[in-house]
Amino acid sequence: MAAPTPVSALLHSATMVKAGVFLLTRLWPVMAGTPEWFWLLGLAGMAALVLGAFFAIFQHDLKGLLAYSTISHLGLITMLLSLGSPLGAVAAIFHMMNHATFKASLFMAAGIIDHETGTRDMRKLGGLFHYMPVTATLAMVASAAMAGVPLLNGFLSKEMFFAEAIETHISSLLDTSQPYVAVLASTFAVTYSLRFISSVFFGAKPVDLPREPHEPPFWMRVPSMFLVLACLVVGIFPAATVGPYLLTAVQSVLGTRTPVFSLAVWHGFNLPLIMSAVALVAGALLYLALRNYLRHSPEGPPLLRHLNGRLLFERGVVVLSLKWSRAAEMFVSTRRLQPQLRILLLAAALAALVPFSMGSLSLRWPTGSDIDPALALVWLAGAACAIGAAYQAKYHRLVALVLLGGAGLATCITFAWFSAPDLALTQLLVEIVTTILILLGLRWLPKRFEEITTEENPWRRRLRRSRDLGIAFVVGAGMATLAYAVMVLPLPETIGSYFLERAYTEGGGRNVVNVILVDFRGFDTLGEITVLAVVALTIFALLRRFRPAPDNIGSPQQQRRQNAFDEAEPDRKAGDTLGDYLLVPSVIMKWLFPVIIVLAIYLFLRGHDLPGGGFAAGITLATAFILQYLASGTTWVEDRLRILPVNWIGLSLLLAALTGMGSWLFGYPFLTSHSQYLEIPLIGRVPAATAMFFDLGVFGLVVGATVLTLIALAHQSVRKLRAARTTTAQAVREEG
Repeated sequence: MAAPTPVSALLHSATMVKAGVFLLTRLWPVMAGTPEWFWLLGLAGMAALVLGAFFAIFQHDLKGLLAYSTISHLGLITMLLSLGSPLGAVAAIFHMMNHATFKASLFMAAGIIDHETGTRDMRKLGGLFHYMPVTATLAMVASAAMAGVPLLNGFLSKEMFFAEAIETHISSLLDTSQPYVAVLASTFAVTYSLRFISSVFFGAKPVDLPREPHEPPFWMRVPSMFLVLACLVVGIFPAATVGPYLLTAVQSVLGTRTPVFSLAVWHGFNLPLIMSAVALVAGALLYLALRNYLRHSPEGPPLLRHLNGRLLFERGVVVLSLKWSRAAEMFVSTRRLQPQLRILLLAAALAALVPFSMGSLSLRWPTGSDIDPALALVWLAGAACAIGAAYQAKYHRLVALVLLGGAGLATCITFAWFSAPDLALTQLLVEIVTTILILLGLRWLPKRFEEITTEENPWRRRLRRSRDLGIAFVVGAGMATLAYAVMVLPLPETIGSYFLERAYTEGGGRNVVNVILVDFRGFDTLGEITVLAVVALTIFALLRRFRPAPDNIGSPQQQRRQNAFDEAEPDRKAGDTLGDYLLVPSVIMKWLFPVIIVLAIYLFLRGHDLPGGGFAAGITLATAFILQYLASGTTWVEDRLRILPVNWIGLSLLLAALTGMGSWLFGYPFLTSHSQYLEIPLIGRVPAATAMFFDLGVFGLVVGATVLTLIALAHQSVRKLRAARTTTAQAVREEG
């Protein structure tokens, strides 16, 4: 607990410690109500609830007490989520809010005490109410809320916890014991809350403190004052203050399963009220019984004082990461990657058999009428290209790349065959761009030699290769079979009809695929373009430090012959022949460049109703830049380049994010789109949607990311020329 007070107040009350229970809350609609959920979360929550509260009683450090109490409260929330009851989920969400309020105030109070006295040891503190009455009052109110005292927010969620604990959810010993465990843990909570108040603010005045205690500056108390005020206001007027916010949070989790709940201070004289009273009285009596012992005892609970959790954790990590890894290494018997990969693949193949053995999946082989001969021929060609690419990848990279493009083309034809022109168009454009970029990258990879000398027995080598081929075939065929079985599995429901029915009425577009990408699943697309931006920037940063292999610095043999021919002629210079070869393509590309720009704009504008969109348009425009680089050269293009790809990436990502935030101004969730028809003079009635601005961000980012990657690869040729010139200059100096 060495973090600064503001950090402790933020992380240990509302953010970091709540991440786990927040995730459990989001998973509640899917997994709650199952026996596994009940037992796993119930046992874990009960253990954390009781042990955290018990250990908190015997802590002498103020922050240590609050930290263990946080463990206990997280266990309470986990127990509520384990019950599978909608009201239990409501109580869990409500207690998250209440705990964040009073615990942040207590951490701030602990920081103030440490700052003004120089210590957090409760055995050295006492009587601070005389020195800092305002801080003491704030801390006492927050501690009372933590203990569940009436008219404070902690009491309300504790009451809901007791009400759910006495209900029967799954008949078992765990379910029966929950009311007793709840009262026991609440008793401990009252005890450590009383200790926080009594040991720090009352009793004998402290002596020999590092600093003279006094009230902190006013502005240091202001955050705690607001939080304590929230504890009071929510505790007295819960429905009017926190009710609407709690309902919004609950509806975001439970949706249509949101129950009717009441936030009231008085629910009558009932069993939860009796449980609260018992916990308050028993906790006070327990503190009185332990007060003298706690004042002079060493830190830690009796019998468990010498249990070092950190040491146990570290030893567990050593066992798992060192000893077990060595055992696994001995099992594999090698540190080479290939045997380890072989074991992983075989394990994956065996795991794939589990659904078939359990009857979850079954194969329904297609009949002759299910297979179109033409499409089967396309798939056969694509499979042959994929196999050929894998075979040629070791020594013939260019051939492998061409064959890989053939497999991608087969995928593109398949999309078009199944009436998915958007996917087919995008696949085709992506194949073109990635093939060219990979081809540019292959130029700078080290050369490979086909002749590899080895002393291995030829028959043993053939046996090893046959074994690897068999494993590859089994795993590949198994994964293909598993994928096929999943695809032919009859599904009870599909969300396709939902998008088809609402694409035009809610998204304002007839192209369902594009409407899904920029509207219904716009948040996913925002994440994807963010990843694309990060990847492009990473490639650019890495290639700036990349230096080609020495055997790649020189020009290819054909280019050297052309340069030698040019230098032998009196009226020519090196590079003229290459320029002559590219003269016609460069002229054609200069004429085609504006045409491709118009085509990209056309694809962008029609994307909401017809195949196209921001991604396809961005790839199209990026293709124009790539062709210009190939035909005219790096230097010629960059001398005339008027766009900075990094700026395009940043501005486009910002535009996409601002488009989503714009809906907040009108009270709608993030990335909610609006569509309507506009009357434009001389054109007529034109459909328009706010999603177009989001799509414009996608368009700009795709262009910027592709051009940035292209620049990073193209600059290697510039470095090559510089390296060659440097080498020549050094040779001349050495000869001189």
